[in-house]
Amino acid sequence: MRTVRGWSSRRYREERGWLRGAPPPRWVKVLPVALLGAIIAATLISPDELDIGFLLGAIPPLAVLSYGPLATACLGVLVIAVLNMPATQLNRPGNTDLLTIGFVAVLSVFVSYVRSHRDAQLDMERAVAEAVQRAVVPPLPERVGAVECAGLYRAAQHGTLVGGDFFDVREGPYGVRVVMADVQGHGLSAVATVVSLLGAFREAVLDQPGLQAVAARMNRRLTVDSAGVRHAELFATAVLLEFSTDVRSVRIVACGSPPPVLLHAGRAGEVAVPAGVPLGLGLAGVDPPKEVTLELEPGDQLFLASDGIWEARNSAGAFYPLIERLTGFSTADPAELTGLVWTDLVKYSGDIGDDATMLVLTPSPTPG
Repeated sequence: MRTVRGWSSRRYREERGWLRGAPPPRWVKVLPVALLGAIIAATLISPDELDIGFLLGAIPPLAVLSYGPLATACLGVLVIAVLNMPATQLNRPGNTDLLTIGFVAVLSVFVSYVRSHRDAQLDMERAVAEAVQRAVVPPLPERVGAVECAGLYRAAQHGTLVGGDFFDVREGPYGVRVVMADVQGHGLSAVATVVSLLGAFREAVLDQPGLQAVAARMNRRLTVDSAGVRHAELFATAVLLEFSTDVRSVRIVACGSPPPVLLHAGRAGEVAVPAGVPLGLGLAGVDPPKEVTLELEPGDQLFLASDGIWEARNSAGAFYPLIERLTGFSTADPAELTGLVWTDLVKYSGDIGDDATMLVLTPSPTPG
């Protein structure tokens, strides 16, 4: 199973990029030392005096990018020492040159001190934020009951693990139940709604005998949450699934959400599910979403995707051909399918501006 929610902290930092707070790459750390070595080598090899001592002034500022104050200070001292070594033929700097490079070195040590302390504070805040987000939406198990699971989630807001999309797979007294939902908005502003809906779903899994009742519980949660907020327009689209005990069938309820895709015998096709009203709209006189039962055969898989996948477009405005791509990827391992779709989606659409969520469910009864 590959999912952002299950990634290690190290890989999460690497995904951010070093210009957005991740540790700098190796070449950034090597650059100051490499520049110093190149200057020394050039002066020793050249038969003539080279007026390149000014390049030494760039080394302390470059060290600030990746080194702490002590290492930056050591490089600053080394730069001044090299500037005064007779062997380098740079031993006749003027007083202004020495003062300038010395001042730059001292200033670089101060900047490095400030940066290292700020980085430590940011690392602590990121660790706390990551722990909180993982507590809200814990990693998806590879197997829940008789259903194997593989998911992928990409938040639209960079640097976050939770946004407006979410999915969850839970086993309860009425079988394995699944939810994939997309709440209004995306990013951190939608997290409070995600928390409310997840709590309602997890409680309903345990005490509601019908899938429509689970949807009603989640709908009530959103309605109550928005009742006390002036001009609130909280709503969410969702699709709910419930596998039978023998996983030979699955019941499906859609609340304004795209239907699941059935992967059967090397082909992909949308499951015909009536599109109900999104959760939380509170429309009077509207019938509850209708439940559909789908019979499953050995080897069948269900693929769920959020609007961020279905509505992705290329530069010409054409929608991403998800069904066609899934048919082409039908022989892929379920654990790799979401990654293949994501890679292909990025190539097709470029930057994805919405939360993107995928979930692959493979019914597989345990032997015996």
